[in-house]
Parts: sequence; structure tokens; C-alpha cells
Amino acid sequence: MSRDGTAGGDALLVEGKARPRGRFPHVKRAGDFVFVSGTSSRRPDGTFAGASADPMGVTDLDIREQTRAVIENVRDLLKAAGGDLSDLVSVTTYLVNMNDFGGYNEVYGEYFDETGPARTTVAVHQLPHPHLLIEISCTAHIPVKEAGS
Repeated sequence: MSRDGTAGGDALLVEGKARPRGRFPHVKRAGDFVFVSGTSSRRPDGTFAGASADPMGVTDLDIREQTRAVIENVRDLLKAAGGDLSDLVSVTTYLVNMNDFGGYNEVYGEYFDETGPARTTVAVHQLPHPHLLIEISCTAHIPVKEAGS
């Protein structure tokens, strides 16, 4: 994990994860709260989990695979901030098509139940890449560890 070099020392870019496509951190800490920027299924090499194309250029987009990859990416970002998925208190999910809600909801249920974070799911016109079906931003409560603890 490395600092992003901005004035807010609690803004982090996480090594080994796809770099943001803009000037913002993966994670921003504010006291005991950690805010995770919108996260997709993008891999460090720029490809996307759950997105493939055949030799003719026909794309196959899989909401279940993308959802799983997004949640795993969020998990990795939270670990870099000293937490895990169990620390999430709020999740906002952006779906390009509400017809994907069932597959997304199915995979989400593999990670969380009714005791998990509060959740909002909204449909959006598009996301930053045409292969993206889903993006998640979230907030976690991860108490700051005191020096020596």
C-alpha cells in the first residue's frame, strides 16, 4: 500500500490493484471510517473479470463473475486499510441494467446476509467502460489502531 502523495495522508492507492482512471484514491480514511471509491471488476492489467470477446468481437458479459470480482477487489482494498468485508456498514451498487439484479443479488448473498451492511442498488445509464455491468462504492468502520497496539 502506498500513499497517493496528496495532502490528505489517509488517502491510499493499493499496490497490486488496478490504478484508478482518474485522480482519486482507492480508499480514503476519515477517523474510524474508510470510504472505498467506486470499484469494478478491472484487473491490474486493464482487463475485466466477467468480460470476454470472441474472434468476431462479440462480447460476453457475466454479471455473476463481475459481481464476485468487484466484491473480492473491495475485500482487498479493505484489507489494505486494516479491515475486511465484515467491517462494511454501507454499500452502494451501480448496475447498468436492472435485468442483472437477480445474478448480482445471488452472488452478493454469498458474501452477506441480513446482518451485513446497509445497501442501496441503483441503475445507471453507463459506467466508465462498455464492458462494465457493475460498480460498487462502500463505507467501512475500521477503528484506527493506536501506536503499539
